[in-house]
Amino acid sequence: MGIGLGITASGTLVPLLLHQGLTRTWIGLGILALILTLVAWTGWPRQDSPASPTLNRQRPLHPTARLWGLYSAYGLNAFGLVPHMIFLVDFIARGLGQGLDTGSRYWVLFGLGAIVGPVLNGYLADRAGFGPALRLAFLIQAFAVALLAFSSGTVWLIVSTVIVGAFTPGIVPLVLGRVHELLRHHPAAQKGAWSKATTSFAIAQALAAYGMSFLFVRSGGDYLLLFALGSCALVLALGVDLVVGAIGGRS
Repeated sequence: MGIGLGITASGTLVPLLLHQGLTRTWIGLGILALILTLVAWTGWPRQDSPASPTLNRQRPLHPTARLWGLYSAYGLNAFGLVPHMIFLVDFIARGLGQGLDTGSRYWVLFGLGAIVGPVLNGYLADRAGFGPALRLAFLIQAFAVALLAFSSGTVWLIVSTVIVGAFTPGIVPLVLGRVHELLRHHPAAQKGAWSKATTSFAIAQALAAYGMSFLFVRSGGDYLLLFALGSCALVLALGVDLVVGAIGGRS
């Protein structure tokens, strides 16, 4: 939810700051980030929690096929989010010719979706289970990203923006919960598995950002290609999850 609040704030503040010039915009954002850091400084844990002796005696669990499948699917999910996270505002402002102010309003909608996304996804997972909820998340995201590859109507822009915004932070509790499901009998291995999942997400997101930026330039500014690639990555994430689940059996 904090991510969503930050996105919403940036969509509101950046257009106002840009009237003062790009340099002052960066300086203003830097000052704001410094203030928020100082406010949150005392919230950091003073020390790590002591490890449980029982957990330390457990032998580490080697990654299973379902865990590797989860890491791969989570990385593909990161890839699929990049077109919206990096190119959405530019697509609306320049690609559709609607200007930065309109693009910023959609970015605020993206942030509002991000605020409620983790709560809604948690609610869904509590009732359906993390595995089914995660597969449904891949499917919904693939649809939402693909919308912008085929339509630029206002209604579809809003739907796509809010849905992808909701899943940008909302996918995190689903994957974290899935890790705990898969390793519920091996609690000592959960922290390491979550670290690997996070690393997969970060690497895929960075590679997608650089790769799509390169492709955007080489394609002459083809936004629709980027959204199509993002949707394909999410469909592939769903496919990986389904195949690994069929091979390894459902939990």
